[in-house]
Amino acid sequence: MTTATRLLDELCHLTAQSLESLEPLDHFQVIKLLGEGSYGKVKLAVHKKRGTPMALKFFLRDDTSLLSFLREYNLSLAFCTHPSLTSALGIAFSTPTHYVFAQQPCLYGDLYDVIVPEVGLEESRAQGVASQISGALSHLHSLGFVHRDVKPENIFLCDRECRWVKLGDFGMVKAAGTRVPCVWYCSPYCTPEAEMARKNEENHLGHLGVDNNGNKQKGDSRKTQRMLVSVVPSIDSWALGILIYAMLMGSLPWSETISDNPAYKRYLQWTKWEGSASQESREGSDQPENFNQVAPQFAAFTPIATRLLRSLLHPQSRLRGRPDEVERYLGGAWLLDKDVSG
Repeated sequence: MTTATRLLDELCHLTAQSLESLEPLDHFQVIKLLGEGSYGKVKLAVHKKRGTPMALKFFLRDDTSLLSFLREYNLSLAFCTHPSLTSALGIAFSTPTHYVFAQQPCLYGDLYDVIVPEVGLEESRAQGVASQISGALSHLHSLGFVHRDVKPENIFLCDRECRWVKLGDFGMVKAAGTRVPCVWYCSPYCTPEAEMARKNEENHLGHLGVDNNGNKQKGDSRKTQRMLVSVVPSIDSWALGILIYAMLMGSLPWSETISDNPAYKRYLQWTKWEGSASQESREGSDQPENFNQVAPQFAAFTPIATRLLRSLLHPQSRLRGRPDEVERYLGGAWLLDKDVSG
């Protein structure tokens, strides 16, 4: 545990003792809804006494524990000092139905809204966003935290031209090294190691007489326990690689990160990371002439962009590149026949 992660625990303990109950409309003029998600809603508001514009983030108390709320608030307040991280403003309170804290407002939506399907962003903008988010992640990692939910919907725009962005939504943040239950979801942002953990868990549950829904089979009294996996910074590296691809192409490289997905399997073949058995087969005389050709979904990238993406998207977590490596690849063209000087 780092100094920052210990301090976060202490701040949560202190804040829990001083959290006030307020009626929002007594203190804030609510202007409009900025966004909403599974956690609740974010509303643009103005503090009636100070005249300060801010975003109020409302968390449903029925769906959010007090500790989860306090961790996200105090992380954002005390540790999100990087210019590309959303930060809290020192106002937190509760209502009968919600926990609420105030944060810096980002008035121009999120990155998902400006990525044109099948087109992407202007390349210079994509490089600028990649640089800012890599810096934000490096800052969190230096403190011992892992974001665990990097995606366009959690990157907010500070201007219409997408020149300044902020990574937000810290509800999934954990300290590096924390053991958490295996979570797999159908998305390219989900890492290869999550699929491996899921398969191991399914095999383990099968041996314990548990079906795929986690229900014990009749007559089996043995205890079941979810498989735990370690939180590592390379989770964010993988998501950053997928994000860069999405910004440049306006699409995703594969629909889900599983070994039997054809697009992902072709990527594994191209990068020669399938394992020793596959390596031996590649060295055989019967390998196809086009075996080592670039995976089709990566054919539009220059060699420099290819190296970056293959580093961030290494299937082996321990060999994956760090977010700060992005800086070495900025300035040159990432797409073939493109000029990024604009």
